[in-house]
Amino acid sequence: MRNWAGTYEYRAGTVHRPASVEELQEIVARSPRVRVLGSRHSFTDIGDSAELVELDGLPGEVEISGGTVTVPGHMRYGDLAERLHAEDLALHNLGSLPHISIAGAIATATHGSGNGNGNLATEVAGLELIISAGERITARRGDPDFDGMVVALGALGAVTRVTLDVEPAYEISQRVFEGLPWEAVPEVFGAAYSVSVFTSWGDAADQVWFKARGEPPQELAGARPAAADVHPLPGMDPVNCTRQQGVPGRWSDRLPHFQMGFTPSAGEEIQSEYHVARADAVEAIDALRALGDAIRPALQITELRTVAADDLWLSPQYGQDTLGFHFTWKREPELVTRLNAAIELALGPFAPRPHWGKLFLAGAATIADRYERLPDFARLVERLDPRGAFRNDWLERHVLG
Repeated sequence: MRNWAGTYEYRAGTVHRPASVEELQEIVARSPRVRVLGSRHSFTDIGDSAELVELDGLPGEVEISGGTVTVPGHMRYGDLAERLHAEDLALHNLGSLPHISIAGAIATATHGSGNGNGNLATEVAGLELIISAGERITARRGDPDFDGMVVALGALGAVTRVTLDVEPAYEISQRVFEGLPWEAVPEVFGAAYSVSVFTSWGDAADQVWFKARGEPPQELAGARPAAADVHPLPGMDPVNCTRQQGVPGRWSDRLPHFQMGFTPSAGEEIQSEYHVARADAVEAIDALRALGDAIRPALQITELRTVAADDLWLSPQYGQDTLGFHFTWKREPELVTRLNAAIELALGPFAPRPHWGKLFLAGAATIADRYERLPDFARLVERLDPRGAFRNDWLERHVLG
């Protein structure tokens, strides 16, 4: 069993596929060490353990009520979008890939883009999970410790149901510009509902993707509009990308970069991502531009996106609006590890917080200095999982120490 990009091979000796919540409860209660697999869109051993559980055999009921939708945790965002279309409803945002599972995305604070848009975990209004004693528990927004239970890295239990906020359906129009001068980059993120800047760290930013509720910008000073649909990765056919050229479409057909029915991005790749406070955007961009010549040989593309602040304890956006640097690397693990070390050093003055599902090097001691609620989270882990069934090497190395 490998992750979706084929870059990590799971070491588990047993994989369980329960057909009911009751069966899942029995598995969790008797397993010394166990983790839950989602859509395998992570790049490390974050989801590995001696025993693994896949939940796609559990019941898949979708319940819509009172401005929320409750879904199975293993459901993928693209599949949920189809169910919401039938009710003229939508989510506030989506990630660049609709292929990812909902529980896995929120557990790692996966995000879309937009100065005013929180990461996908901020949509969560409620959770149901099976903790290590085999007990089924629920939590709702406003409950004590709820803000520590959403972005939980799989450390608290197996998430079986998730309740998300919904809103009336809306349309998005998407337009791409090419060759934006660097001095203009920090100002473009507020020019549309969702904005992504793609760069290979040359003399200018390669592409700017505007996703607007309404008409996207018609022109962008210093940049030229793309003459046709493009792919974020240079030289790749845009056939698997979402429609551009300002053509309006459903929210779920424009907010992601890639269509549900296609292999996302390049397939064989390694990804890493770091977030810094948006107030440090200019200095952080300059620090990475200085590494451009070293980065470029291993790089497929870097994406810059903004995400709004939130109150979720282990969210990279906890207490601060952020700018994220997402690196899509060639499949050269040794070189990528060296470059990640250089990037973490260059961003060090800005206390970067990594995307939990991507490859990074910072250890638990470094991470602890960047998350003031981490001690509270550690106590929550001890309370809900006192026997350490959901702990694994990754959590010990990067989070819990």
